[in-house]
Amino acid sequence: MRVTAVVGLDIGTTSAKAAAFDADGKMRGRAEARYELHEPHPGWVEQDPAAVVDAVMGLVPKSGPVALSSAMHSLVGLDARDRPVTPLITWGDTRASAQAEGLKAEHPDLHARTGTPLHPMSPLAKLRWMRECEPEAFAAARRWVGVKELVVHRLTGEWVMDHSVASGTGLMGLSTLDWDPEALALAGVEPDQLARLVPAKERLGDVIVGAGDGPLANLGVGAVAPGVAACSIGTSGALRLMVEDPAVDRAGRSFCYALTPGRWIVGGAINNGGVVLEWLSQTFGASIETLLDEAAAVPPGSAGLLMLPYLLSERAPHWSALPRGAYVGLSHAHDRGHLVRAALEGVCQQLALVLASLRDAGYEVREIRATGGFARSQLWRQMLADALGLPIGFTAAREGSAFGAALLGMEALGIVDSIERAAALIAVTETVEPDPTAAAAYDRLRPIFEAVYDALLPAFRALRAEAAIPDLCALPPL
Repeated sequence: MRVTAVVGLDIGTTSAKAAAFDADGKMRGRAEARYELHEPHPGWVEQDPAAVVDAVMGLVPKSGPVALSSAMHSLVGLDARDRPVTPLITWGDTRASAQAEGLKAEHPDLHARTGTPLHPMSPLAKLRWMRECEPEAFAAARRWVGVKELVVHRLTGEWVMDHSVASGTGLMGLSTLDWDPEALALAGVEPDQLARLVPAKERLGDVIVGAGDGPLANLGVGAVAPGVAACSIGTSGALRLMVEDPAVDRAGRSFCYALTPGRWIVGGAINNGGVVLEWLSQTFGASIETLLDEAAAVPPGSAGLLMLPYLLSERAPHWSALPRGAYVGLSHAHDRGHLVRAALEGVCQQLALVLASLRDAGYEVREIRATGGFARSQLWRQMLADALGLPIGFTAAREGSAFGAALLGMEALGIVDSIERAAALIAVTETVEPDPTAAAAYDRLRPIFEAVYDALLPAFRALRAEAAIPDLCALPPL
């Protein structure tokens, strides 16, 4: 039977989305399921693995091809009968901060070799934490997998991990596309405790294993040509570029994740995007629309007020769980509009630092394709273009990672001859050009923004103890 549509199934952090697309890229149907995050202790962000998998399975069609996308960096331990012995620990969990800092200091070469920054999001750091802090659960785990592997196993009975998701574990070598012996030794696991590695286009019946959500988001917005990057701001944010060969910049500021042979994604993710605006709305007791209107009345640069928007610590380009949010330059002349604008500018400046790290690594970036909830705000759209100093194209494409998964599935099935050709058909419906005056203001402020981070880092380290963040190894067992 001729296949006319592919379902892209995107397993996100708090929800899963399934969307069916035909070969012309037209969406034929969509469904969504939500599930909960649990934060039992400061820094812990986890889920019930069975609840997540059950919710995702409710979106799977009864017949026809399904291509998968998923959030990266999750980890769960399973016993000899494949029953969970730990919760599903998500990318946002920072309990392994000490282990990540230790790995960064003692084994800095791991980042360049695996493509994954030495950060508590990394399953490598999480495994070190489990080994040191939960030895009984660690010993009971016969297998270590992530959320996508749980879903693939439920669908097919196979334990496999695609090269894309594996490249976000800190355990796979980029040059070998195989488990890295030193990383495994540091984690304390054997190769047979991990899933079998397969290409992203691997087919298991009607299931195309797929890739990580970040790499697939580039496909979903058509950011596949040289020099065209994808930028997203939802709860968090990211800026990513597709390249032909794997590489990490010498300063260790970017990640490098696999997609398919000859397609790699370099870039950086930030923890704090729309969550900053949500926090402001809750703190001030005002609607987001009201706050955006007030921020729009403030000129670029917020009259000398800066905000480091690290409410959920931070990832790129510093890759540290230590920083916290801070306003710098606050005076009696500043009002709520200044506070809001400075926060939004801080998010955009952080993405501009990610862009700078890509350029420092020798990559050309001349155009941005953007997605995410921020795109509903004309103020934020213009601010991002000004901070990045580049035109930003917005597409009509929805469900970027799900669409990217569907495109990958279509290539695997031979429905399209190349995802680049298919992605090139994605039309830009609006382009926002940077305003030269605002862009110049952000250029002047960016070195100050970066220097403030460096200056405050010792204070962040000292204040961590004052914030009553507990010794996580001393907490009750999982």
